[in-house]
Amino acid sequence: MGKGSGCIPSKKKVPINDPEENEPLSVESQIIPQNETTSRDIDVATTSSEVKKLKVYIVFYSMYGHVESLARSLKKGVDSVDGVEGVLYRVVETLSKEVLELMKAPEKVDDGIPLISAENLVEADGLLFGFPTRFGSMAAQMKGLFDSTGQLWKEQKLAGVPAGFFVSTGTQGGGQETTAWTAITQLVHHGMLYVPIGYTFGAGMFEMDSIRGGSPYGAGVYAGDGSRQATDAELALAEYQGRYMANIVKKLGQKS
Repeated sequence: MGKGSGCIPSKKKVPINDPEENEPLSVESQIIPQNETTSRDIDVATTSSEVKKLKVYIVFYSMYGHVESLARSLKKGVDSVDGVEGVLYRVVETLSKEVLELMKAPEKVDDGIPLISAENLVEADGLLFGFPTRFGSMAAQMKGLFDSTGQLWKEQKLAGVPAGFFVSTGTQGGGQETTAWTAITQLVHHGMLYVPIGYTFGAGMFEMDSIRGGSPYGAGVYAGDGSRQATDAELALAEYQGRYMANIVKKLGQKS
């Protein structure tokens, strides 16, 4: 036969199926039973249950434990706000064991709180820095952390991150305000947002019946000769500051 003949079936031709197989599906057959879920439904449910919490890093240096007591209360306050989690970090000690012994500093125990590094700071949605005073300024250990953030400053990696302070001093005139005030320069150069508590704590800020650390700049504790421990009033202010910061971080997170 000639090449134009159609007698030989083409191998590329789609075979004709049974007419019943090509009938459109009925509406009823396309309805998914209520007790069945699609893979998409499962994915959405899984995603919604795994919403990432906002993180507030509570970074502190504490030689005698006073700042640490505030830090733990701050975490309690942060954790009380839904969707926000407080994470404790220690600053690296720069003094030798021999010097610490001469200063009668208690031996540090492994309590699971990790050491902070400059790189960790960019992971936080908010930051709270705690430190004892050294002549009205932050302790060298905390300053060492800020001094290690040069690359973050160069790239402005911390710009826009809310941050605050809490402090410890030996006496009532030892720097409850100036220790935080002189630390603000660190935040300014990084473009961070300083978040003081002001007088939002209410009547507790005006309490005069007992000695209480803290100021509009942030929570504080009086250490005295080292034997005095944080009072309930000082711990309450610290817990409040943690809650206050967590709410600020949450508001900023909702607007971003």
